[in-house]
Amino acid sequence: MERLKNKTIGVLLGGLSPEREVSIVTGNSVLEALNRKGVTALPIDVDHNIGETLKSNPIDVAFLALHGTFGEDGCVQGWLEYFKIPYTASGVLGSALAYDKLKSKEILKFHGIPTADHEVFYKETKVSRKMDLPVVVKPTNQGSSLGVTIVKDENQWEPALQTAFGYSEEVIVEKFIDGKLLAIGMNEMSPMPIIHIRPKSGFYDYEAKYTSGKTEYICPADINKDEAERCRQVAIQVFQVLRGRGFPRVDVILDEQGVPQVLEMNTIPGMTPTSLLPMAAREMGMAFDDLVVEILKTAQLDYSE
Repeated sequence: MERLKNKTIGVLLGGLSPEREVSIVTGNSVLEALNRKGVTALPIDVDHNIGETLKSNPIDVAFLALHGTFGEDGCVQGWLEYFKIPYTASGVLGSALAYDKLKSKEILKFHGIPTADHEVFYKETKVSRKMDLPVVVKPTNQGSSLGVTIVKDENQWEPALQTAFGYSEEVIVEKFIDGKLLAIGMNEMSPMPIIHIRPKSGFYDYEAKYTSGKTEYICPADINKDEAERCRQVAIQVFQVLRGRGFPRVDVILDEQGVPQVLEMNTIPGMTPTSLLPMAAREMGMAFDDLVVEILKTAQLDYSE
């Protein structure tokens, strides 16, 4: 805390993506926590004028509470590098790689990290699926399950594509994996308690993520020691190959053979009342306000000189 004294922290929130409202909730929660800790902090609503905003509202460190495009994909990180303002979460390249579902999957495959088989389709080209159903259709560059559909019947295929293409020019189709949905928060290279996510609807969509009571969370997850260790080791590998930094979250499906199949690494996990990272922190005895401060301590630049 000593090095945070006499510094002004800018909590970057809002943003330009469809996840703006969630980002505002996250940002306000972070802002309140910093204020309770006696840290000088102010909200920075991110829009197309972010450059001018940063000039007129000088800050020493940026706490990123942004979700989605322009917030998690390396764009705002690049701005902060130019302004020499240290920021939380992954750097420019790490953010871009983790945010792009296709590129991150290609990296995982290259390193032999388990992840679902996939196909890629583009908006202006003919789509000819080779995989048998069920599959999961998703845009390559969205979060919060926006544009994602689980396709079990052929009559769902075309509507699912149209939905995904509504968010992205590029769509990834993954083989559906039946198993336990698990979230592994990371404190740098150290995995936090694993959470088993059980949406009551059967699909962890936007509503299930952000509506209280729609999903059951079990922490620590109801898995055996060997399964938990495999999940932790895979999460560490993902953190390394996707250039993780700070407190990201690795999501996996533990399949019927006990193999953690990686879905993604979320570089800026939500910090809302229903969010997973604070839940894992509580399980290890870390209060929400303390978690916020620990995240803030990891702020840095890719290029310090």
